[in-house]
Amino acid sequence: MKTNKKILQKIRRTVTLFIVLLVLSGVTAFPLQTELNFLVDSLTPNSGLIYQWLSEVSTAINDINANYPFLAYGTDWLAFSHIVISIFFIGVYIDPVRNIWITHTGIIACLLVFPVAFIAGYIRNIPLFWQLIDCCFGALGLIPLILIHKNTKELKPQY
Repeated sequence: MKTNKKILQKIRRTVTLFIVLLVLSGVTAFPLQTELNFLVDSLTPNSGLIYQWLSEVSTAINDINANYPFLAYGTDWLAFSHIVISIFFIGVYIDPVRNIWITHTGIIACLLVFPVAFIAGYIRNIPLFWQLIDCCFGALGLIPLILIHKNTKELKPQY
């Protein structure tokens, strides 16, 4: 039988991993132009659809940043929102039982990635393969959150 201390350590390790990955996924939105240019330069036209799509996106980002740099402010806020959301999970780290609502909210947010990716992706003419890549973020986010939820439910009430 697991002790509350061991379960809590497990939860805290998983929450820490989730926070770090959430922050990293957000922070990558800041240097978007640099990252896209690097990716396109690293691939060859023989790379298929991924090269075509990233090349098109890179061209668009370069044009937008050259002519309308204020639009990049939107991705800055996207990055910032990832950081802010990760701060909420510090509450789960401190007291997972009392703050299980944060875990529930995270699970719901991960599930909502799917309809947003498919609906907005369709409306914005995002290729299906890229919509599926976006869905992977929701699916991968679910894994640690479900583990956190499961382990939180195992904590004894006296915790």
